[in-house]
Amino acid sequence: MTTPPPDLSGAVDMSHGGGGRAMARLIRDIFLRHLANPLLDQGHDATRIDAGSGHIAVTTDAHVISPLFFPGGDIGSLAVHGTLNDLAMAGARPVALTAAFIIEEGFPLADLDRIAASMGQACRAAGVPVATGDTKVVERGKGDGVFITTSGIGVVPAGVDIGPRRLRPGQAVLLSGPIGDHGIAILSKRQGLEFGTEIRSDSAALHRMVADMVAVVPGIAVLRDPTRGGLSATLNELTNAAGVGMLLDERAIPVRPEVAAACELLGLDPLNVANEGKLVCVCEPEDAETLLAVMRNHAEGRDAALIGHVTVGQPGFVRMTTAIGGQRVVDWLSGEQLPRIC
Repeated sequence: MTTPPPDLSGAVDMSHGGGGRAMARLIRDIFLRHLANPLLDQGHDATRIDAGSGHIAVTTDAHVISPLFFPGGDIGSLAVHGTLNDLAMAGARPVALTAAFIIEEGFPLADLDRIAASMGQACRAAGVPVATGDTKVVERGKGDGVFITTSGIGVVPAGVDIGPRRLRPGQAVLLSGPIGDHGIAILSKRQGLEFGTEIRSDSAALHRMVADMVAVVPGIAVLRDPTRGGLSATLNELTNAAGVGMLLDERAIPVRPEVAAACELLGLDPLNVANEGKLVCVCEPEDAETLLAVMRNHAEGRDAALIGHVTVGQPGFVRMTTAIGGQRVVDWLSGEQLPRIC
């Protein structure tokens, strides 16, 4: 039976960049319809490419965050961390980055210098250089300060094969730490909100922690960083891709008290709020405690927790046992609660 063509009568809106259902449909109906190939069809943030004697991983990401400077980071460090983390989620050891800047006429040179300095510091701390780049300037009013696109290349260790197709019922779902820090930090800065204490972005590079995890358990099934759309979007994307279900334990999911309070005040669900320094790991149940111990040896994984399991029932659905003992469906939003988050 011929698949009917998608409805293209509308126009792009902000929900299409939010990491939820609308973005998934946009990618499926337009980009995958025209660009599909075995590499892109892997459906991972970083694609594995056979390089003859081994595998490399390649990724690219665009950064349009607003504001450019926020508690815990800025667009420069975020661009480095985000790309390194995409490579790490494929189990790859990052080798080099590229960076392209689109700068609006009139943007202060002092701010551009600050961003470049932050990017350089993040690269040196990570031990991964920017190997090449490009710069473009657009007329005043045709941009929004500065946008940065970064790409990365990494080497995948022998025997490592991480991807959503490896999800199986019974596997454990691990989370490296508290969720929601980044999104609430951006919201507080953008809207001038005060919550009694400064909430800082969790933006961080995770490749060293992942390298230690892979060295101990090469058979990790899936790694993902829950960025746009938060934990709920990430887990729904995985369950839909693999045709499995998940059952989470709300009491096991770490959320900082100040973030939980801010979300309650603003009517937000922490599960839907973006992160930039956390990862989800799906592994065999017998490997869970070993991997939790490895994560907890790193500052980025100090509060790592087992938060649920992959299930055979209700494929494509993420369910959660609530703190009061009931169950609810953890659905992903159509778009993003807070656009321009990364």
